Amino acid sequence: MFAARANFRLVALNRQLVLKHTPIFPSTSARLYATAPQTVHAARQSRWRSFLQTVGRLTLATVVLSAGAFVYVVQRDRNPGEQLAHDPSKKTIVVLGSGWAATSLLKKLDTEYYNVVVISPHNYFLFTPLLPSVSVGTLEARSVIQPTRYITRHKTRRVEVYEGEAKSVDVKNKTVTFEDNSDIKGAVSTTTIPYDYLIYAVGAENQTFGIKGIREHACFLKELPDAEKLRTRLMDCVETAAFKGQAPSEIDRLMHIIVVGGGPTGVEFAGELHDFLVDDLHSWYPELANHLHISLIEALPNVLPVFSKQLIQYTESTFKANKIDILTRTMVKEVREKTVLVQGENKELREIPYGLLVWAAGNTSRQITRDLMAQLPNVQNQRRGLLVDDHLRLLGADGVFALGDCTATLYAPTAQVASQQGKYIGRVLEQMAKKEQLEATLRSLRVSPDAKPEEIEAVVKQINKVANIKPFHYSHQGSLAYIGSEKAVADLPLFNGNLATGGVATFLFWRSAYISNLLSLRNRFLVLNDWMKVKLFGRDVSRE
Repeated sequence: MFAARANFRLVALNRQLVLKHTPIFPSTSARLYATAPQTVHAARQSRWRSFLQTVGRLTLATVVLSAGAFVYVVQRDRNPGEQLAHDPSKKTIVVLGSGWAATSLLKKLDTEYYNVVVISPHNYFLFTPLLPSVSVGTLEARSVIQPTRYITRHKTRRVEVYEGEAKSVDVKNKTVTFEDNSDIKGAVSTTTIPYDYLIYAVGAENQTFGIKGIREHACFLKELPDAEKLRTRLMDCVETAAFKGQAPSEIDRLMHIIVVGGGPTGVEFAGELHDFLVDDLHSWYPELANHLHISLIEALPNVLPVFSKQLIQYTESTFKANKIDILTRTMVKEVREKTVLVQGENKELREIPYGLLVWAAGNTSRQITRDLMAQLPNVQNQRRGLLVDDHLRLLGADGVFALGDCTATLYAPTAQVASQQGKYIGRVLEQMAKKEQLEATLRSLRVSPDAKPEEIEAVVKQINKVANIKPFHYSHQGSLAYIGSEKAVADLPLFNGNLATGGVATFLFWRSAYISNLLSLRNRFLVLNDWMKVKLFGRDVSRE
């Protein structure tokens, strides 16, 4: 009995030992297999969270740095520093105009070497390529102008800026006479100042070819007031056409917009006008939708003559799709109050009714330019404008440089040409100033008993280097034009050939190119803001 009890205890003890050493959970390999999907999922979540955190930090850092740079540039522009005072020992440069040529010169010129005076009828620079956008309300007028003092206040030496109309230039006595052209005049409204160098960049005015009625009945598109007037006249036509009781024939006349001139200005205005009529007037004036009509008149065989043949065809096909009539080989003979008399290729005269006529057909010399040419009849005998040499010096006059549209050169009268000419003259004037300084240094060395021959030789070499002034060379950077429906055309130089492109992608390039060429961060911000507003809310159809 004792032995049986002992055996029972031994069996129970063994069972306890077996139970104690038998694992309750699965084996290690089984446990790893069971938990692997969870571990991998958690690892993936951790990596994704880490990636998002990194992206978030980079985005935050970019936003903070961009905002800081934006604020810095804005504050720097708004708070110009101290400037050097007028120095009687320095030579005086008088700049006539504030357009592309004059503004490019002012940006490039180092005023440490000169006293500079700017005289212009406007106290601002106008970004003319975007003027058609202003005329239909795509952009606001203030977005495409920049005060001239924005440039001059950031120069080394103080620049005198006078808003006035230059009336005459005396090349013999080297003086300029100008007068205050504002509505409010002070005790002195006309004055004359001397110059050592004159930068003549007064531009040109609209060419009417002596056609009767243009100045009385047509609208121009050259200056900022032209665009503002055009916008008002356009809405006048629309509201008059919507007036109660208007006959259908009269509505057709009022809603017929004629653009004369198939160059970039005329084509871009027609494109902008189409967008305005289709995108906005169709929504707010649906009763006038079927009466909208745009015609483009050009005396040459095709529009955009400076562009390649394929882009001309693309533009014409786009206009046809947009129901814009192109009347090529057609000349305007007379502009009347409600009709325009034109002559086609067959020499037949016909009368076309219109509500608004926009004249964008060429430039001619201003009166002050014609008076200047009259002072130099032996050498200034070109009716198109002033004749200059390879260094842009006015023929027959000492110390005068003529730039931009007022000159008669082999280059087209474009903003691109004028801008490059302004930069070139800025470099030339700087070279001339350095040469005079080096010559003064050389004279002092030659009379100094302590001067060494090698010092004199080094100065002579520097003089020979800066005295070598190369002639002006124009580098064509391409041609751009907006043609409506968010499409543009571009002729761009590429290596030894040419890249001709058109469409929506070119339109984006057109916008980016113009944004990059705007004068200041302020202009870029305002233009981008205007484009965004129009995209979201459309153009304003209010009549001011």
